[in-house]
Amino acid sequence: MRAVVVTRYGGPEVLTVAELPDPVPGPGEVVARPSAIGVNFKDVYEREGRAKPTPPFTPGSEGAGTVTAVGEGVTSLAPGDRIAWCAAPGSYAEQVVVPARAAVPLPADITDEDAAALLLQGLTAHYLTTSTHPLDEGGTALVHAAAGGVGRLLTRLLTRRGVKVVATVSTQAKAEAVRPLGPWQTLVTAGGTDIAARVRDLTGGRGVDVVYDGVGRDTFEAGLQSLRPRGTFVLFGEASGPVPAVDPRSLASHGSLFLTRPTLNDHATDPAELLARSAELFAWLRDGEIDVSVSGRYALEDAARAHHDLQQRRTTGKLLLQP
Repeated sequence: MRAVVVTRYGGPEVLTVAELPDPVPGPGEVVARPSAIGVNFKDVYEREGRAKPTPPFTPGSEGAGTVTAVGEGVTSLAPGDRIAWCAAPGSYAEQVVVPARAAVPLPADITDEDAAALLLQGLTAHYLTTSTHPLDEGGTALVHAAAGGVGRLLTRLLTRRGVKVVATVSTQAKAEAVRPLGPWQTLVTAGGTDIAARVRDLTGGRGVDVVYDGVGRDTFEAGLQSLRPRGTFVLFGEASGPVPAVDPRSLASHGSLFLTRPTLNDHATDPAELLARSAELFAWLRDGEIDVSVSGRYALEDAARAHHDLQQRRTTGKLLLQP
């Protein structure tokens, strides 16, 4: 099979395509042939060496496709079944080994492309808004990178619940792209906008109830300064790089803040929880509560270009590889 391989840490140029042996499922595993593979900042962290594994390896963890073989002990899936996944290392490939407990069977009305574009970021938005910090009508939230995959979903889910969302985007074009999602205010950060000052001004000096930050280093301090006393900072990603070291005493000086760094792994490890969250996610998609936005489709050979476009923030929505 063909697969994208990283032989050394580095920039997008280290992503190359190689021929590898066809995988064989072990106990509790299946092999799937993906028709769509999700591209995420998590994959960038792996490529740069900010996350395991160690080279050589095939990056990626998300996709959707058809089961071609099942391993010993797997009774819930069979060849020909359509599944999606977001926790299968080595997904940038023509064949992927997926732990059966991490496979989400796809309903007939959910396409492979929609599932691959939605699952990881959708489940992230799901747990952030239902478990990490639920907000009711009248609440206020600052959502960074609102034109990105998770940002779009967060903005849509929060505004549908009556939450007043202050969305940040990097360009005016992205501001236009997020307008249909219904944010209360949109801040364009190009040109050195003082985010915290604008948020304070918009909220009458109070600050917002919660900050959802998937950007990291570039927005961290502004987020802390944008919160009301006893507000919550939710750091769920580090697209711009790791945040600086935090002295817990600084949370007191900012107003007795709460700081959390949740991960999807801790909210979908149990198969029953994964399936329950996925079922609700698919129901939201059917009902129009959320939608899927795919802004780029790339061949395996163009994985480097996909990573470059993602890191340059040239895209809105989701990027997919199509083997």
